[in-house]
Amino acid sequence: MKGLVCLLLLLETFVCVVQHQVDGGLNENEISQQLRSEDGRQNPPQTDTLRDEASTDSQQNCHLCFSDIHAALRELTATVTEQKVNIRELTATVTEQKVNIRELTATVTEQKAINRELTANIRALETRLREEMNKKNDDREIAFSAALMQSGSGYIGPFTTEITLTYRSVITNIGNAYNPITGVFTAPLKGAYMFRVTVFGHGPTSAAASIYKNEERVVIAYAHQPQGDLNSSNGVVLILEVGDVVYVRLWSGRRIYDNVNNHSTFSGFLLFPLR
Repeated sequence: MKGLVCLLLLLETFVCVVQHQVDGGLNENEISQQLRSEDGRQNPPQTDTLRDEASTDSQQNCHLCFSDIHAALRELTATVTEQKVNIRELTATVTEQKVNIRELTATVTEQKAINRELTANIRALETRLREEMNKKNDDREIAFSAALMQSGSGYIGPFTTEITLTYRSVITNIGNAYNPITGVFTAPLKGAYMFRVTVFGHGPTSAAASIYKNEERVVIAYAHQPQGDLNSSNGVVLILEVGDVVYVRLWSGRRIYDNVNNHSTFSGFLLFPLR
């Protein structure tokens, strides 16, 4: 700042000298002497002092500037060092996580292989069981035949409503699908079955009975004449699901007769299983 003031003073002196020369006609020597004289008045010992002070200020400013730069560099270096440490720690963590991921991937792959093997074993077992079940069904034999009277002789009916007949004299019951207590045959497996019913009686009362599948009447055996023996029979092939039932019902107002000779019978058997 002091150097700038001195420079301004010198410029002002120079302007004055030039102006004086223009006005009074000073020669070159006079101008030079006046400039030297003016410069001596303005800056004798003070010029060096100002220069020293300016140099000192400049050095101090430079010193302060370099000190600030060094401090900033040291702070920046510390920050960079800290960031490097953080980066190393993050790199180590990422590497560890990669190892964990590889281990998990290997475990998942192993479990998938185990699951595939288990699934294949289960399917093979299911296929084997299905084949064995089909083979068992193919080899299974179902047949029955039963008569009304277990002992003695007599009439069944007439009644005012239909009744389910119970054929108590079991002749054959292969597979135990027929129940002599209820008179009902229950299909143990899906298949085609053949059923037959025979009725015997004496006139003039008609002899009539029907084969039912579940609650549906399918076929009828019927005989009527004014006197003498009555005989009739009928049969049917039924497609049954597992659990379907087949039974015989006596018509209302009709009667049938049986004795030890087994005149009135109900029979059935499996023709072949169905899948």
